Amino acid sequence: MLRQEPLDTRWHISALARVRDYNQLLKPNLSGMVVFSSVIGYLMAPNVHFVWNDMALWRQIITLFAGGMLVTGGANTINQILERESDALMKRTRMRPMPDGRMHHYEAWVFAILTGLSGALLLSYYFNVQAGLLSLFSLLLYAFAYTPMKKVHPVAVLIGAIPGALPPLIGWVAATNSISAGGILLFSVQFFWQFPHFWAIAWVAFDDYNNAGIRMLPTREKESKFTGIQCMLYSVVLIPMAAALHAMGLTGTIGMWLCMLSGIMYFAASVVFYMKNDYKSARRVMFASFIYLPVVLLAMVIDKL
Repeated sequence: MLRQEPLDTRWHISALARVRDYNQLLKPNLSGMVVFSSVIGYLMAPNVHFVWNDMALWRQIITLFAGGMLVTGGANTINQILERESDALMKRTRMRPMPDGRMHHYEAWVFAILTGLSGALLLSYYFNVQAGLLSLFSLLLYAFAYTPMKKVHPVAVLIGAIPGALPPLIGWVAATNSISAGGILLFSVQFFWQFPHFWAIAWVAFDDYNNAGIRMLPTREKESKFTGIQCMLYSVVLIPMAAALHAMGLTGTIGMWLCMLSGIMYFAASVVFYMKNDYKSARRVMFASFIYLPVVLLAMVIDKL
């Protein structure tokens, strides 16, 4: 005979389980990298000077990170609400709170609205209205344009690349209260980086996506080399962008070469993917994308320090 646990212990377990469910809605690992780029955008602004013991600056960084996590978490939650039926059909997502039946989508909507709006309001109040509006625009575009378009047409990748590239621009605007050339260049680097990144993931997870009716590749056939060509075209743009970052004063000489070498690595992986068009080469592009962005972001901020 099974021993019945005390009511307070069962409640404690349930509360912890619900916290884990909310954590899954937020996707903190993915959101953290996105929001990190907004912090870099903030630090790269010409009117921001990083000093390790400047507590006011640290408060600004923490506030920007918190606001960004809330907005991104709201967008991720809406994405999971709208895709809950598709998520139930895919191995990697079927254990999320809504597909698994652990959470009703009404509860998720409340959570999404609270997190998304509070994040946008925090950025508006603490920094400036432009930063708050940009973050809200990013949320709406990701949730209500990119997410439904994934089942309609591969142009979803283009749409999704816009909110995906906005965080560094949001950080720049939070610091400068303006959309200027430096912020646009940071946006452009992250914008072009995303295409091979998305397509490599879509190639590796093609069967899962196909079962759910999600179209992410630029062609219907997984075997087509057209995806590899597209990865090459978008990754090669990042190589001269390293020189543009240097010309704009966003990197020093060492940072420029690090960014350029990272772009060459990303392009080389895309070339191999085009030539072989197999699982191993697609994963190589995917991992190259994981390396490229952190290296470039850190190269810029270290140069400034």
